[in-house]
Amino acid sequence: SKIMGMEIEKKFIPKELPKNLAQFEHHKIEQAYLNTAPVVRIRKQDNEYYLTYKGGGMMAREEYNLPLNAESYQHLREKADGNIITKTRYLIPINDGNLTAELDIFENKFSGMLLVEVEFDSVEQADAFQKPDWFGDEVTHDKMYHNSYLSKL
Repeated sequence: SKIMGMEIEKKFIPKELPKNLAQFEHHKIEQAYLNTAPVVRIRKQDNEYYLTYKGGGMMAREEYNLPLNAESYQHLREKADGNIITKTRYLIPINDGNLTAELDIFENKFSGMLLVEVEFDSVEQADAFQKPDWFGDEVTHDKMYHNSYLSKL
């Protein structure tokens, strides 16, 4: 995650899970939203804490990340609106290791939901992307699959 920059990503609903999922690097993530338009989010990833601001847009949007400490995170968490989202994120190399699929397996309220995202360096790279077989339908432009939307359900 860059401190600031443009985030270019596509989202898909996986139609199956990759085999040997446990072999891939993974992180426990908890996140909550202080605001959804624009997105102001706090996230705990393993033992690291961040506050993220995301600008508008679906496939490409500005993103800023600021580190927090545990105390600030807990303080802000109490002020969060809506659902706190918990998930395990698996980092799976795809396209000969040139790209990483971030597979999220949701827990608690959204248990059973799966989402996979791929981040790109450019819009051209995103447009040229050939998805792996286990990826299902693309939902990049469907706001229902933005975590900020899920936080309000």
